[in-house]
Amino acid sequence: MATTFPKETTGRLMDRNCLALNHSLTIEQAVRYVRDNVENKTNIHYVYVIDDNKILQGVLSLRELLASSGELPVTAVMTKKVVSLPTNMDQEKAALVFQDTDFVSIPVVNEFDQLVGVLHVEDMLDVMEQEATEDFHKMAPVSSLDVSLKDAKITTLYRKRIVWLVVLVFMNVFSGAGIAHFEDIIEANLALVFFLPLLVDSGGNAGSQASTLVIRAMAVGEVRMRDWMKMFTKEISVSILLGLTMAAAVAGVGVFRGGPDIALVVALTMVAVVIVGSLIGMSLPFIFNKLKLDPATASAPLITSIADIVGVLIYFSIASALLSL
Repeated sequence: MATTFPKETTGRLMDRNCLALNHSLTIEQAVRYVRDNVENKTNIHYVYVIDDNKILQGVLSLRELLASSGELPVTAVMTKKVVSLPTNMDQEKAALVFQDTDFVSIPVVNEFDQLVGVLHVEDMLDVMEQEATEDFHKMAPVSSLDVSLKDAKITTLYRKRIVWLVVLVFMNVFSGAGIAHFEDIIEANLALVFFLPLLVDSGGNAGSQASTLVIRAMAVGEVRMRDWMKMFTKEISVSILLGLTMAAAVAGVGVFRGGPDIALVVALTMVAVVIVGSLIGMSLPFIFNKLKLDPATASAPLITSIADIVGVLIYFSIASALLSL
């Protein structure tokens, strides 16, 4: 039974009720077979050709079947290069195949290339919605809900959200430790405090942008692990331009609030945190993918927390180096 296949695989989702023709039939015999067996079947767009061992040989549409000369063998009309899915393929990857091929139905085969069922595009629409919902939850980050948000219990929502919030709280402790380490430079230059939220948030925002773009590109198959170096090089160029532009925007405020020295510290820090934040945001999805984890887990709150820690260290390190001269 289909339920013997792992959860969220094509084997679990497939429809076993498909039309399969023996390769020895003629078109006339095939039409008669379809007419005799189509009554209890739905979503019949294609008929599949199999040999005596049920190994998939080809496919033809109902239009091709009805439009062909009756004395021809089905093997003369069928398309031999068939796009098929293995029974153990993850449903998200199967959905990408449907997106790439635009087929309304795709046959499913076992490890012996035997036809065991068919997957329909309407089933994949449900899968796409489910996977998108899971990704949104992970990017929050929230553990996936098994029921709708409206029907979920308060205790369930609490359990799904508390773990990541506690983890992020302890991550932010490192930001506080970084600030405490630079107490002397802060006391000597109180104007630095004014720019702290602005700078660390800018790094986190840049990282969140980069990660969102990469995660989406991975989800639709535009970017793969082998593209990391290309994406890394491109992100360096983009982040430098972004950092310089944002530095120019805040330099004037730095002069007004703390003078030229503070303005220089703020401008250099802005360039550095935007570059580092962007590279962190771009790289984390690749790292998670390499570790066999969902790239969507490299969520905005996680990237923001990491960027905050790094941003604090960069900011006050630059301030210590320049303002102590």
